[in-house]
Amino acid sequence: MIAPNANVTWETARDANLSNWEERVAIHEVGYGLEAFNDPDHISDVVADDLPVLERYLPEGTVEGLDLCHLQCHIGTDTLSLARRGARVTGVDFSPAALRSAERLAARLGLAATWVEADVQDARAAVEGEFDVVYTSIGTITWFPDLDGWARQIHALLKTGGTFYIRDGHPVLYSLDENAEDLVIRYPYLGAHTPQQWDETTTYSGDGTIESSRTYAWIHPLSQVFSALLDAGLRIVHVDEGRVLPWKFAERMIEAPGGYVWPEAERDLVPCTFTIVAVKD
Repeated sequence: MIAPNANVTWETARDANLSNWEERVAIHEVGYGLEAFNDPDHISDVVADDLPVLERYLPEGTVEGLDLCHLQCHIGTDTLSLARRGARVTGVDFSPAALRSAERLAARLGLAATWVEADVQDARAAVEGEFDVVYTSIGTITWFPDLDGWARQIHALLKTGGTFYIRDGHPVLYSLDENAEDLVIRYPYLGAHTPQQWDETTTYSGDGTIESSRTYAWIHPLSQVFSALLDAGLRIVHVDEGRVLPWKFAERMIEAPGGYVWPEAERDLVPCTFTIVAVKD
């Protein structure tokens, strides 16, 4: 990371992040192992981990037959995994290249899906209909500063009685120095108003070089996530903190079922993910 920049505008940050994610698409199409989806029973590891928790809180006990909106869907592997479990899916993302990739994958697999190009903060205006489930998972809410607006979009997208699900990287994890030889806090856990600036030519999945290497991210403490959802009118019914991360945050992490974990002596010291399920009454 390079020094945080309190003066960068949202428009500058958003444009930089979009350029970066546009370039990631071709790399991720290889890194995500799309050929595995040729097996009609295959679903992504992320959805395989998320579904048991999500479906526990659905009145029907399953996503089958439900209208589901996936925010920040990227190239659609998780969205189409949910479609394979019987949901009627709509994927929303701000990257045109990602949505074209998702559309190609859906067509190749013969799966029905609706794809909508929109920033997550504008999702309600861009997407038609209301949903039984709004879903987002892994690597999402650090990409924008306005959690209150995000939560209002979720509330507006949900039907009465609908369920919201998020699993994402834990903000305590994001406060750690990813290059340190021990668990060392380097970044401000409470620094949500000042974006962190990153300059990395690689991405978390696949091999390749990204020319638009500058990105901006905001750390949101859990208190801010809870407050945004509650203030939007959602009722939180489940909270969990996990030890396994679906990507390798630091080189010291060890591969394990479902992703990566800290060395055993540190595994119970720092959470890697958080999960929240909320309902619109």
